[in-house]
Amino acid sequence: MKLISWNVNGLRACVQKGFADFFKEADADIFCVQETKLQEGQIDLETPGYHQYWNYAVKKGYSGTAVFTKEEPLSVSYGIGMEEHDQEGRVITLEYPKFYFVTVYTPNSQNELARLPYRMQWETDFLAYLKKLEEKKPVIFCGDLNVAHREIDLKNPKTNRKNAGFTDEERQKFTELLEAGFIDTFRYFYPEKEGIYSWWSYRFKAREKNAGWRIDYFCVSKCLEDRLEDAKILTDVMGSDHCPVELDLK
Repeated sequence: MKLISWNVNGLRACVQKGFADFFKEADADIFCVQETKLQEGQIDLETPGYHQYWNYAVKKGYSGTAVFTKEEPLSVSYGIGMEEHDQEGRVITLEYPKFYFVTVYTPNSQNELARLPYRMQWETDFLAYLKKLEEKKPVIFCGDLNVAHREIDLKNPKTNRKNAGFTDEERQKFTELLEAGFIDTFRYFYPEKEGIYSWWSYRFKAREKNAGWRIDYFCVSKCLEDRLEDAKILTDVMGSDHCPVELDLK
């Protein structure tokens, strides 16, 4: 079973840069995207053989998520059931017979950490949401989590220590998520691998220099450990300032 997640940083722009070719070639069982930056009716995306589910932000041209799946889910829900968090189209949950699949676009703490307090509340509430789902069946969740967990997860840890995505607070929240029983699948397979990133700034030729951050993840409930086959970061795929990430399950 092949799962793919990609922050496309504007789906309409990504479509102009080969999205459809990669989508077809990937042939994933579930393919999800974050930061679609569009409203209903602004794109007509043909994905033969897939069911489509979209969550749009109230604010135009902002945030947003979508999931394309071959197998029709038993149920679909949008958001995490809390109005203060559900205005930005950040979460879609699909229920299947043996697991829940969640895609998420975690809020960015922004310049000068303007949104860090909100982000901390989001982290607490989102983890509680995942644990509630887990009471019923295992959870697979993925997306742009907007945090590089360890120093090996970004090129320049020293100079980014107090920047959004690498604050002690955000990293600690990710540690708590793992301690709550979730596996960071890329690190499960490649615990000390360096220089593999999923996001590069558009500035300073960062991608050419591979001055990146690993902020896109697939995480799974611990009880799914024996089904893990491989986790990949598809650094060669262009079209966004992020590259897709993949999880293969038995």
